[in-house]
Amino acid sequence: MTWHVTEEDLRAYAQNELAPPALWSADTHLTACARCRAVLAEAGDTAALDAGWERLDAELDAPRPGRLESLLVRLGVPDHIARLLAAAPVLRRSWLGAVVAVLGMTVLATHTARTTGSPALFLALAPLLPLGGVALSYGPALDPTYEMAVVSPTHGFRLLMIRTVAVLAAGVGLNGLATLALPGYGLSALGWLLPAFALTSTSLALTPRLGPVLAPSAVGVGWAVLLLVARQAADGGTLAPFTAAGQGVAAAVAALAAGLLFAVRDRFDFSQRSAA
Repeated sequence: MTWHVTEEDLRAYAQNELAPPALWSADTHLTACARCRAVLAEAGDTAALDAGWERLDAELDAPRPGRLESLLVRLGVPDHIARLLAAAPVLRRSWLGAVVAVLGMTVLATHTARTTGSPALFLALAPLLPLGGVALSYGPALDPTYEMAVVSPTHGFRLLMIRTVAVLAAGVGLNGLATLALPGYGLSALGWLLPAFALTSTSLALTPRLGPVLAPSAVGVGWAVLLLVARQAADGGTLAPFTAAGQGVAAAVAALAAGLLFAVRDRFDFSQRSAA
């Protein structure tokens, strides 16, 4: 060291009376100078100084909220819930960008292949995106914060619902924007909405028994098989899931699955801890 803080400045520092820029210089010097720290310790009561250093350490060690977390807090979401949502991998730019790209290509393909009066390709794909998003937001194999969720005091079902609502809001919102790009089909372009809720709620209801990966996978395969069978039976017309009767069945399935999900809500804590 080529210089040291004067005793007068150290006494003022200990009494929290040293003003900038001398304060900043003393802060920087004291971190590296044991001699000045020893003189400071003899300068008087350092309780306030110790408290200040503790506050500084806590501020430096505190995690910095990202843009999504900061936005959620500004919208009125509690801090701890905002952190849970921001940690979900499906609410990050990579996943959202992939969904936008898939929807964009699907809308383009629907516009260039108007062979029927129904946007079949878009209606078939759109319900799978919220389903996949929910699957990616919860589970030991997919969620990088899963271990933290297991040991947190948050009920497993509540954590699942928080992330599910957030993912559904993002997925349904993007699907809705894509639907606006298909004005020529009218209300028939909204035929994906009820099947999306039916697939997602069925997957969640099956999660305690099949797990967070197998349940949505089985539901997705079942949806694909249903569409193949419906295509064979439609003979060029509207696929059965997107007719009025099919929409009614989707609404009934969504309601029944939601009721079953509520009935098995206590099993999510057990299933997530046993999986860990």
